[in-house]
Amino acid sequence: FRQDKCVVGPGRPRIMTKTIRLDKYLTDCRTGSRSEVKNHIRKGLVSVNGATCTDPATHIRTSDHVTLDGRMVEYKQHVYYMLNKPAGYVSATKDAKDRTVLDLFPEELRSRLFPVGRLDKDSVGLLIICDDGELSHALTSPTTHTEKKYLIRTDEALDDSDIAAFYNGITLADGSRLKSAKLEPDEEDRCCALVTISEGKYHQIKRMIASRGKKVTYLKRISMGNLVLDPKLGEGCYRELTDEEIEDLR
Repeated sequence: FRQDKCVVGPGRPRIMTKTIRLDKYLTDCRTGSRSEVKNHIRKGLVSVNGATCTDPATHIRTSDHVTLDGRMVEYKQHVYYMLNKPAGYVSATKDAKDRTVLDLFPEELRSRLFPVGRLDKDSVGLLIICDDGELSHALTSPTTHTEKKYLIRTDEALDDSDIAAFYNGITLADGSRLKSAKLEPDEEDRCCALVTISEGKYHQIKRMIASRGKKVTYLKRISMGNLVLDPKLGEGCYRELTDEEIEDLR
């Protein structure tokens, strides 16, 4: 299917005023590679505040009015997307065997993008895709204890002893001791539950449930920190984060 049909309204541009080389400005705006951008500039396709500029090294301000071939280009130092990850894609920038979450984006947007954290290949839901290493580290570092919420389904009903085990902190088969987590089974269907964790160990929730003698058959991340998956976003679709959403993640 056409991925561009899955784009939901973008957030507002994040424009910060600073001085920058014209070729870097256009590269940061993902109008092409550095060599392609320099070629556009030298051909006279770029104007700054209404005047044609043919020198890639020209320094401009990020608040300047820049056009490329008549189209306005607004500066964004970083880009941030909310992706509703479908099953069957791995959370990586490239993989020799499987499709990656970046394959859900058109090629011209993929430059420097990477997933923040990961979801298993068969898991679905909220995944942040960006090019901001500082924010990614802040969200995934073990010292920040970012809360993540998941909807899960298990092959057997969950009971009060499972709730207590999660609360007390589970020890996995390899001896790893996990922090307290919250397990909230659905009262009408005890095979369904909301799980809240503040760690991000490999296959963590699946291994936690396995330690209770049960198996996760479905897992969907619905929030990460203060960011909640947009209910209007279908699986495989993405949109830019708004300024407010980005600030809430910091």
